[in-house]
Amino acid sequence: MNNLLQATKKSAESFKKALPIMAGILMLISLINLFAENYYTKLFTGNIFIDPLIGAVAGSVAFGIPLTSYIVGGELLKQGVSLFAVTAFIMTWATVGIAMLPLEASFLGKKFAISRNIINFIFAIIIAILTVWTMGLF
Repeated sequence: MNNLLQATKKSAESFKKALPIMAGILMLISLINLFAENYYTKLFTGNIFIDPLIGAVAGSVAFGIPLTSYIVGGELLKQGVSLFAVTAFIMTWATVGIAMLPLEASFLGKKFAISRNIINFIFAIIIAILTVWTMGLF
């Protein structure tokens, strides 16, 4: 019983430390999504290599649950954004979190958090290009 009480206290302390960081992250995400949402379709050029890069950057900055990324991706496709860009966008939305980087670094370490995000970013672009190209959907 004593171990449970100690674990609960430690968890509460960790949560208390993380709460200001999470609040700041949520405010940052809200601002980014508010201003960037209307400009996504103007950024894409139709280039097979540039579009996934732009989509990956947009997905890295945007934030939300993966289910939401499918809805946003569908809307981007309806507005004429290439499937290369949308695929990279969805993949980085779910696996890369620039806005969550400070929180992730505080819990898992700065080196790990940065390495994980860079690797996921690079592979999201490669996988987006290969997936759309392999399926012949371009």
